[in-house]
Amino acid sequence: MKTKIKNGKEYIFDIVRKIYVQNKPEEWVRQHIIKYLNKEKGYPTSLMSVEKKNEINTIKKRCDVICNDNNGTPLLLVECKADHIKLDNKALHQSIIYQKKINAKLIVVTNGKKNWCLKINGQDITFLKSIPSYSEITQS
Repeated sequence: MKTKIKNGKEYIFDIVRKIYVQNKPEEWVRQHIIKYLNKEKGYPTSLMSVEKKNEINTIKKRCDVICNDNNGTPLLLVECKADHIKLDNKALHQSIIYQKKINAKLIVVTNGKKNWCLKINGQDITFLKSIPSYSEITQS
């Protein structure tokens, strides 16, 4: 990860937005999941959006990461938590609310130590063992 110090604060380079952003705990997790999805799972950074603004129930929210296919269809909705935050029902509920607007194929909730990957079909939630690669999810 490319980092720099400015005015005594550390900044980390966001390869999607192509800017340096302040390296706070949640940002560290976001940048690492982006790198993992790109390098290990084959998701193109050109098809990712970071902190995309959305209006959900008249409230403006920002989704941490959305990975799309070549047609702009959302594949993954990624919700990031700082590494000291335990993944729980509250984090899951937040991502499900975002999912109602985004309608991605899968949701990923991560704190950098643990990843939850799940598929929602109506009222059914299925937890997957791992995050599928870009080629796997685009072929399904």
